[in-house]
Amino acid sequence: MLFWLTELSDGGDFFNLFRYITFRAGGAFMTALIFGFLFGKPLINVLRRKQGKGQPIRDDGPEGHFAKAGTPTMGGLLIVGALVTSTLLWARWDNGFVWLVLFVTLSYGLIGFADDYAKVSKQNTKGVSGKIRLLLGFLIAGVAGLWATYLQPDVLQLQLAVPVFKEVLINLSWAYIPFAMFVVVGAANAVNLTDGLDGLAIMPVMIAAGALGVIAYAVGRVDFTEYLDVHYVPGTGEILIFVAGLIGGGLGFLWYNAPPAAVFMGDTGSLALGGALGAIAVSTKHELVLGIIGGLFVVEALSVIIQVFYFKRTGKRVFLMAPIHHHYEKKGWSEPQIVIRFWIIAVILAMIGLATLKLR
Repeated sequence: MLFWLTELSDGGDFFNLFRYITFRAGGAFMTALIFGFLFGKPLINVLRRKQGKGQPIRDDGPEGHFAKAGTPTMGGLLIVGALVTSTLLWARWDNGFVWLVLFVTLSYGLIGFADDYAKVSKQNTKGVSGKIRLLLGFLIAGVAGLWATYLQPDVLQLQLAVPVFKEVLINLSWAYIPFAMFVVVGAANAVNLTDGLDGLAIMPVMIAAGALGVIAYAVGRVDFTEYLDVHYVPGTGEILIFVAGLIGGGLGFLWYNAPPAAVFMGDTGSLALGGALGAIAVSTKHELVLGIIGGLFVVEALSVIIQVFYFKRTGKRVFLMAPIHHHYEKKGWSEPQIVIRFWIIAVILAMIGLATLKLR
């Protein structure tokens, strides 16, 4: 919204700064961070009063989790509120990619909110039916895939870009839409599965979003794409402002989610943020790179799939407990050990993913 201030500029004054994406991204970050600090405590107090017993704890979970009983959930409202407010304030409203990622984030956030509400109100861990969640998730992702295709240049529409190999595009034709749907839904649910320890999901989400924000800014500038030999997608640079808001809001939330957590993000936050990562990857034609940058989430999701598949066929378990972060809890790792080590892995994977921009 503040971009309109550029109309007051004569080309060499303060208002001219609002033309620059990097300046507005900085503004979005600070706005979201301040939002988180201002509204974090009041929101937690409201959630604690409304929810009473807080988020239900699994009976079969690690013993250390029973001490967390009574902690409120739906803290994702703080993150989503911060990033939406900052994005609307600092991003250009005439940019389709901004509205695309906001649409996916808010839609998945609503699904997560409904799931959290069902869990809290019924005081059980089941929530909304998994089939309904997946159906709604795929419908939203289908809209996002079609929307992204419409916004992208003709030469990139329905194409799959392959990292490292420059100029390589695989024409998936209309099969690209189901593929894009899988990317968005997969990212949302993978982040949701990762959100099991205090601070475990939010920091890797911010790290992955930061890497994707750099990619979005790079592929949205023709001079950068010519230098890096990557595909040019006009308009994606504005996604950096959304990412900056996500990181600012994420830090504001982490202030209260650091062990011991005063609030959980819940499905409200994890589905919204995971869907956002998938939407950014689809928008920038870096779907495969998301698998590298978000490799931690991929491993968490695979651990659940492997566990269920193997148990149904053999009656035995591969892991002591899935997702895999619970496996390490069962092995005696402390919660801070798991969280910090997983953060380190997330940074390493993000750096590898960013390296694909130059490795050609």
